[in-house]
Order: sequence, then structure tokens, then C-alpha cells
Amino acid sequence: MQTTKPMRVVSLAVAAFAVAGCSTVQTPSKEDPWEGFNRTVFTVNDKVDQYALKPVAQGYQRITPKPVRESVTNFFSNIGDVYNVANNLLQLKIADGVSDIMRIVINSVFGVGGLFDVATLAKLPKHNQDLGLTLGHYGVPAGPYVVLPLFGPSTVRDAVGMAGDTFINPITYIDPAGVSWGLYGLNVISTRANLLGATDLIEGAALDRYSFVRNTYLQRRRYLLGGASAAPDYGNDEAPLPKYDEEGITGPAGAPAEASGAAAPGGASAVPETPSGAAAPNGASAPDEVTVPAGQMIPPTRFSPTLRLR
Repeated sequence: MQTTKPMRVVSLAVAAFAVAGCSTVQTPSKEDPWEGFNRTVFTVNDKVDQYALKPVAQGYQRITPKPVRESVTNFFSNIGDVYNVANNLLQLKIADGVSDIMRIVINSVFGVGGLFDVATLAKLPKHNQDLGLTLGHYGVPAGPYVVLPLFGPSTVRDAVGMAGDTFINPITYIDPAGVSWGLYGLNVISTRANLLGATDLIEGAALDRYSFVRNTYLQRRRYLLGGASAAPDYGNDEAPLPKYDEEGITGPAGAPAEASGAAAPGGASAVPETPSGAAAPNGASAPDEVTVPAGQMIPPTRFSPTLRLR
């Protein structure tokens, strides 16, 4: 009785916390009916990332030479190709599956166990697939958007696929278990370090980070499925696009390019913008483009509390 009573108190507190989060959203969207609960989990994940995962990733980036970090990323990316092989074959994409098998063989043999990405240099593209996409390929609906504790953004379909992908992961079967968990931990830290620039950019640009991450995740999953609705739909009320003719660029109503905000003729570029959309002062340049390695996270890239880019 002495041990069960504290557990009941903790359970009731967690339940009350979740219910309170669910009650904050009056009109949730169709794709995100559990927005109140999801925002609560998103906030918890964000705090875990802020006080634990991000500092560790920053320390890893600070003390680890860049060539070593790249080799770690390539190693886990090579293992991630196992997902791509299995799911491409399940989707009957034989050519992509054979290409992924060749990537694994080339990187494992000539890339010293996957530490070097020789296959990309050999012009073999990397395909990003997982069981969630395979289920979607066969018509399984995505279901509601859900934020998983620690794993981050997902949908009901992708969450089921994530559990299935765990059985495809070779690291799952490594003995002893301590080595397996150690590799998982290194993979998480490496992936988070690769995303440091991207998350810093989001923090400075997005007014509502929850909505930004949700919309980005859902649009990317639609894109990976090849859906026609991958691009956001801005409705029919938008102004028509500028007309590009032989005499120059005109705006929606025939206005000159300078007035409509398009690039000026003669090679002059428009005023650079900052991530928040405001025009940058004269002489200021936009921040460097952030490049995030794709597909290196195993099990599939869901471990970042705020981002899942795969």
C-alpha cells in the first residue's frame, strides 16, 4: 500500500495535466483533433530537449571533430538503408530496392562499414522509406496527428509503422543489450547535433513552433507518399502569379517588377529577407542555408522532440 499510493497520485496528476491540455483548444482542426493533448506533450518534449538533449548534442558537436561526426552520421545512414530496402520491396519498387541494396554493399565494403558514403559519390540516390509510408502506399489512412513522448511528431499510421520498423533494425538484435542501447543513444545525439542549425532557425522564425512543426511534418509525409496535396493549398483568393514575358516581368496587374516585389530586370535581386519575413537592412545577408542529413535516424527519424525530418 505504501508504494501504490504514490503511484496513484502521480497517475492522477499526469491525467489531470493531459485533460487540462486537451481543454485549451476549442476548435481543433480535422487533421489534429487531439491538439490540446499534443501541445502538452510537445511542451514536455521541448523542455526535455532544452535541458537535456540539446546541451548534450552541443557538447558532442563541440568536442568531436567534423570528420568523425560525418562518419557517425554515415554509419547510421547506412543502417537506415536497410529500412529503405525492406519497404521499397514491400511496395514492389524493385528498382529502388535493388539500388538500396547496392548502396549498402558499396558503403559497407568500400566505405569501411558505412563510415564513408561512397554510394552517393557513385550517383546512387538514397530513398527515404519506412513502414508508415508502406502502409500509406497501400491506402491505409494517416489518421489523426499525434505527438509522441520523446519521439515527437507522428500520425497514428506512422506510429504503428515505427513499432514495426524496430524489428527491421539490425541494432535491435545486437548482444549485449548495453551495446545496442549505446548505439541508439549515439544515433540520437548525432541526429540532434545535425539538427541544431535547423531548430535554431525555427526558434527565430516561427511564431507558433507547434503549428510550424506539425504542418511541416504532415506536408513532408504527403510529399514522400507522392500525393498531389503535398504542396500547401492557399485557396483561390490569392492574387495571380506574376507574368513572365519577353519584355520583362510584370506583377499581377501589369505593374513593374519593382512595385510587385518580383526580381528586377537586369539581374538585380530583390531585397533579402530575414527568417521572420522582414526585409534585411542594407548590406545584411540572409543566414546560411541549413543542410540536414536525411534518413540517418534509426528507428525512423522520430526521436527529435520537435523535428522529424526524414
